[in-house]
Amino acid sequence: MITLAHISDIHLSPMPEVGFGDLLGKRLTGFLNWKLKRHGEMNTETLSRLVSHMRDQQADFTAVTGDLTNLALNSEVERAGRWLRDLGSAERTAVCPGNHDAYVPGALEYAQNVWGDYLRGETIEGQAFPFVRRIGEMAIVSCSSAVPTPPFFAIGRFEEKQAARLARILKLLGDAGYFRVVLIHHPPNAELQHPSFGLKGHRIFRRVIAEEGAELVLHGHTHRSSIHHIPGKTHEVPVIGVAAASAAQGGTLDDPARYNLFRIEKSGEEWRCTMREYGFQRLGADIVMRMQMRIY
Repeated sequence: MITLAHISDIHLSPMPEVGFGDLLGKRLTGFLNWKLKRHGEMNTETLSRLVSHMRDQQADFTAVTGDLTNLALNSEVERAGRWLRDLGSAERTAVCPGNHDAYVPGALEYAQNVWGDYLRGETIEGQAFPFVRRIGEMAIVSCSSAVPTPPFFAIGRFEEKQAARLARILKLLGDAGYFRVVLIHHPPNAELQHPSFGLKGHRIFRRVIAEEGAELVLHGHTHRSSIHHIPGKTHEVPVIGVAAASAAQGGTLDDPARYNLFRIEKSGEEWRCTMREYGFQRLGADIVMRMQMRIY
């Protein structure tokens, strides 16, 4: 059996000291949004308690689906690097970047340098994404939808070149019999698209999954727990989102902080996968198992 933990939308707080020169362009609107709204909804203690509970599960691998930062300031990226090292070793942890990690041009490249092996793995064509991590018979395939966007937009992009690489990777892993888990920050299913914060290229992503298949797609971005499905090569593929890991209780829009734990094993020629969702309820101070369901 392999256990996989999934956590997302870390949004490390509090915001570090910022100077006037840091707040040019989109960062100014993001800073104002943080001060007026988000700083009361993202909580350091909440995140710390949730991560401690997750680490007690001793998962074999942890997937982090983006938005470790808020404005992608260099100091935030560096703090996120320290947070990742506290979370676990790079051999047992992989990140796919979120839109806040690519908030302005150059930010994602800086994160790739600072976060190092957490954002690296086996690749093809010498391109950073998708990259692959293999753990036993499970393969983590980390894609990137993170691009800089204008103020008031939080869209992601998934384009044909990355799609072609993803298709080749999924075919190779599928032929080899791996349980393929695809990570992407923005949800790829049609139900969760929006002009200002959806995934440009969601149809391209779904086409690749329909043609080559996968066993599981994990995402963040919405700050809500969700389960959808998209067509796969031989079966419907679960698309599972998780609430923001630092979301405080009492928020009006977001679900309280949660993480998911998957137990994956092969029985004969068939996969078995069970998901448990842990986290806070809207009332009460305890972290509880909110749901258990069989995926396969």
